[in-house]
Amino acid sequence: MTTVDDLAEARALLGDLVAGAGRAVVFTGAGVSTESGIPDFRSPGGIWSQRQPIYFDDFLADEDARLEDWHRRFEMRKLFDAATPNTAHRAIAGLVQSGIVGAVITQNIDGLHQRSGVPEDKLIELHGNATSAGCLDCGAGMSLDDAFAELEASGHAPRCFTCGGLVKARVVSFGQPMPVHEMGRAEAAARDCDLFIAAGSSLVVYPAAGFPLAARMNGATLVIVNRDATEQDQAADYVLRGTIGAIFEPLAVSAP
Repeated sequence: MTTVDDLAEARALLGDLVAGAGRAVVFTGAGVSTESGIPDFRSPGGIWSQRQPIYFDDFLADEDARLEDWHRRFEMRKLFDAATPNTAHRAIAGLVQSGIVGAVITQNIDGLHQRSGVPEDKLIELHGNATSAGCLDCGAGMSLDDAFAELEASGHAPRCFTCGGLVKARVVSFGQPMPVHEMGRAEAAARDCDLFIAAGSSLVVYPAAGFPLAARMNGATLVIVNRDATEQDQAADYVLRGTIGAIFEPLAVSAP
């Protein structure tokens, strides 16, 4: 493992690794979006230190839990709508557009990767997306505007217009199964890449945190870009320590 704390050296090393890659993958966590003003969930002072998470079984069983979950979603929507993609988002989108990065695997639910220009077919959202909702029974979609209108009109958690089933934001809650299709896409991307860049993740939440290690085991160069130490630093080839946007900035400037 080589740890780089100097900004200029970290920028140069990341640029060289990206330039030499044939099939790169970027994996992003909350640290990428905190630089857009979106608080993370797990660190001291994060959302879970202020509010207990609502478990999936409680959402299914209890109307009060559903209402609380929806009120939190509407609060988050205000944060997400006010945020804009930052330098790291733009750099990653540029690398996708250039063809260097074939997939972006993210733990984030804020939609900023899409807004920065990453196309849906290149984006793998492991924990879902809080900017849309859907029925848990039939899968029919519902906009957050419609969900809010339903809640305001009835005083109850929204129900599906098609089948009457429970509607939930399209995020993976505690205790909810991970999305099988997205997990399969992420596994294939990690297995097939020759450069895996993990940015802004503490790499403690499994099964998502298993993908950097899977890439490394399959021969990829593993680079961790993060402000703080992570659980997988010792497994990485390179650890670039510092502000994520600042490290990625030259790549954003050179993006198409």
